[in-house]
Amino acid sequence: MLQAARRKSGNNSLQSVSLCRRSAHNLDMHKSCAGMRRGMGKEIPAFCGGTPVRDTKLFYGHQYIDEADIQAVVDVLESDYLTCGPKIGELEEKLCQVTGAKYAVACSNGTAALHIACMAAGIGAGDEVITTPITFAASANCALYCGARPVFADIDEETYNIDPQSVAEKVNGKTKAVVAVDFTGQSVELDELLAVCREKGLVLIEDGAHVIGTKYKGRANGSIADMTTFSFHPVKTVTGGEGGAVLTNNEEYYKKLLLYRSHGITRDTGLLEHEPEGGWYYEQIDLGYNYRITDMQAALIISQLDKLQMFSRRRKEIVARYNEAFSKLPQIAVQKEIPESDTTRHLYILRLVPEKLKIGRKEFFDALAAENICCNVHYIPTYYFPYYQKLGFAKGICPKAEKLYEEMLSIPLYYAMTDKDVEDVIRAVTKIVEYYSLPG
Repeated sequence: MLQAARRKSGNNSLQSVSLCRRSAHNLDMHKSCAGMRRGMGKEIPAFCGGTPVRDTKLFYGHQYIDEADIQAVVDVLESDYLTCGPKIGELEEKLCQVTGAKYAVACSNGTAALHIACMAAGIGAGDEVITTPITFAASANCALYCGARPVFADIDEETYNIDPQSVAEKVNGKTKAVVAVDFTGQSVELDELLAVCREKGLVLIEDGAHVIGTKYKGRANGSIADMTTFSFHPVKTVTGGEGGAVLTNNEEYYKKLLLYRSHGITRDTGLLEHEPEGGWYYEQIDLGYNYRITDMQAALIISQLDKLQMFSRRRKEIVARYNEAFSKLPQIAVQKEIPESDTTRHLYILRLVPEKLKIGRKEFFDALAAENICCNVHYIPTYYFPYYQKLGFAKGICPKAEKLYEEMLSIPLYYAMTDKDVEDVIRAVTKIVEYYSLPG
């Protein structure tokens, strides 16, 4: 039996809330339930007028904040520094301890982390950066920020991560780096990707927004790629409200990251071009950004990192229970887990098998919402967006990724879910699958 996790109230992400405002009254029940009455021996979904599995909304993701977290922030509020203070260095040291990386640079969010990582890699106009389309837009936008062009490699159809073979096929003379996303928290195949990058002289940037707490071949993600970025958004395993970080073992990258985070300004006497005029003196030696993180955010993330093992253990329990239940349903495909990855999963992907169901993904999504199980879809392929279409990208680039998008949705997964919450999700999914399953 899974142990029930203690809840703590807090604000849900706007995305979670917006997706859950729909109700059964807004569903086109007559259309979706037409011809289904022959299945009346089965439990009727709320989508078709049955009773929902639960009375309250269960969101797909939610932060967990305890008294230690609150006190950590209060302590900063009562201190001398709200920003640019000692908590920044403490967070960076903590991240190095957790991951085994030599250097960490904390910044304002995961997107900022990707941007300065690309800058540190020397990516510029005319370069190309290979990434996956199954990710948040920032994984590709970071190339555009630097004047480069993103190139999309296809995914492995079973793990949903970027396929190293597809990456190798996309490399040309313009390619400067690979941004590999650890989708759902499962590690990408780092050894294979590093082999491609080393052979071709590329920088491997690991977009680890989902991956904190995961290990690849016994080593923590964050200590293996040339640079690894983290995100601390509220639906991630560890949160600071917002926040990000770049981890690296390369001192040259580290020094550049520090500059790019803070306007390109430094007081480091070893980097100054002129003799200091006094204790106040500093210079801008490059063009950077205000990507600094506050001490309040840093304190919260430090406190959250103290609970990382606890968060990881609970997420693994929930994933194991989901895998056990859904592997028994032929209408559902369970994401393949590679043995090299000891995964702390951020997202749980439910992939429908269309030829075994009478309804599609949209109807399944709406049917779960009617059961008060709030889901999401991660992600719309990046090059589907109008902005990317205007840049010349078109559908058909990555057929495996596009097929996955048509068939997947993300179901609730977070630390504070109780055993009953988990069973409610399983019951709702099973109820809908059984009602809408095709014979044979």
